[in-house]
Amino acid sequence: MAPDALETYRKKRDPRRTPEPVPQDNATNQGDGNTFVIQEHHATALHWDLRLERGGVLVSWAVPKGLPLDRETNHLAVHTEDHPMEYAAFHGEIPQGEYGGGQMFIWDRGTYETEKWSEREVKFVLHGSRATGRYVLFKTGGKNWMIHRMDPPAEGFEALPALIRPMLPVERKRFPAPLSNYSYEMSWDGVRAVVYVDGGRPRALSADNDDLTARFPELRELAAKLGSRQVVLDGELVAFDQNNRPSRALLESRTNATSPSQIRQLVRQVPVTYVVFDVLHLDNRSTAALPFVERRALLESLRLSGSSWLTSPTWADDPDAVMTAAQAQGLAAVIAKELRSPYRPGRRSLSWISVQTTR
Repeated sequence: MAPDALETYRKKRDPRRTPEPVPQDNATNQGDGNTFVIQEHHATALHWDLRLERGGVLVSWAVPKGLPLDRETNHLAVHTEDHPMEYAAFHGEIPQGEYGGGQMFIWDRGTYETEKWSEREVKFVLHGSRATGRYVLFKTGGKNWMIHRMDPPAEGFEALPALIRPMLPVERKRFPAPLSNYSYEMSWDGVRAVVYVDGGRPRALSADNDDLTARFPELRELAAKLGSRQVVLDGELVAFDQNNRPSRALLESRTNATSPSQIRQLVRQVPVTYVVFDVLHLDNRSTAALPFVERRALLESLRLSGSSWLTSPTWADDPDAVMTAAQAQGLAAVIAKELRSPYRPGRRSLSWISVQTTR
């Protein structure tokens, strides 16, 4: 009797409790031999499942940060059990408590060419709508492999920057003229943070380049929602009190926490919201040179609104009304941002004017 390629797969799944396809013993579907699928899997840890058709099954690797976009970085790929061919069309919710519990989406699918297939190395060319080009998987030990992109990146590709220092406003006593040249938003009395999202994982740096990531685990869910998109966001981490007003005292209890147990406790007791007001890098392109009005449109297209993050609202033409609302909230200032101005990293610029409230 031929070996059962799907024995391990079936042992991990109960067809009465999961919507995943679970074929009968020794049942394999022979496709054209060149199908691939990549599924975005929001399980205990976000990852992407790369599956290549081989011998009537989908040979599978879990890739925590997704496919590398250039030749400079290799990504971990963990070899998992073979999956049935029917899995190439699967998407949906695997119940919590079941193996791989969580939401699964089809990120891309298409065909591939095999250049080499051995026990330690697999070279292939993907032909998908999102994933294209030559890759190699190579074994490093046990179930652990690495995946490397062999082709140069797509034309115009810009790697995610390691550091973008935040742009700063200039303080003035009144709003600049003409008023119609500016957008107006509140200063949130929070901790300035530039958040880098790569492979569904965040890295948050303060204005002084302190790493805030571990202290604000709320950012993990935001990064997971952004999925495979490479993004750099500018904003403020804000703690709201019972009256929904920003509180510096509450926020300081979070910024001063260092031990993991203390941070876990404070996440429940003093929740923090990341208020986003700019996007500096998006989908392998820098956006810093774009006018503010275009960056704002890109930011709004991301629809960042969640349990612990939101997009800072903006207003046009009537800064006095914004000032009145800021005073009612006990905020320190209103920021006027010139609509046609680029983002100037690390500079204090007259393109951003901060006018203090009389709180």
